Amino acid sequence: MAFTDRHGGVSGGPFASLNLAIEGGDDPESVEENLRRVAAKFNADGPLVGMRQVHGAVAEVVADSARTPVCDGLVTTASGVALLVRVADCVPVLVADVEAGVVGAAHAGRKGVASGIVPATISRIRVQGAVGPLVAWVGPHICGRCYEVPESMRDEVASAVPAAYSTTSWGTPALDLGAAVAAQLSALDVEVVDASRCTKEHEDLYSFRRDGADAGRLAGLIRVRP
Repeated sequence: MAFTDRHGGVSGGPFASLNLAIEGGDDPESVEENLRRVAAKFNADGPLVGMRQVHGAVAEVVADSARTPVCDGLVTTASGVALLVRVADCVPVLVADVEAGVVGAAHAGRKGVASGIVPATISRIRVQGAVGPLVAWVGPHICGRCYEVPESMRDEVASAVPAAYSTTSWGTPALDLGAAVAAQLSALDVEVVDASRCTKEHEDLYSFRRDGADAGRLAGLIRVRP
């Protein structure tokens, strides 16, 4: 498994340099080259399978790169297939049962956390044959000290996942999506490995809250080894 930052690519301007976004104002050829570089380092002999992320709670099982599913969770048992999740403040979650050879990737934004994309992905992983302990790596995302939201929005999400309730460092309502994801994983007996940094606070990561429409996307990647 791995999480990218914004270094080592060819994109210029505000997207510099390893932008992996499907859409946006970046040069598509630059994004394609960035993806090629990531594939060469992480999964040179197999495909990268991404998804059209829609902030929902659907997880799909894939075996190859023949299609790009519209969903926010991916699961595979296929050897050599790498799953890719894109974020720029949302929580990338990578999950594995190393013994059974089942892996998953989830895109957990505010709506996805509240609607249960992480439990949906874990359920799919177990249906696909996970039998041993599951481990989940929680990657870079905006932290609970920085993710300011209206009070009504905080209350709505926290009513679904209480651990999401937070306050910014300047004292206003906020959401802690990382804490919410960790709580959901722990409730499902999944070991949580915190691999996070705050995307807004660290300029070597992409952040929509910090950069708006000029924000690129970083990725989380995981695969079943051949």
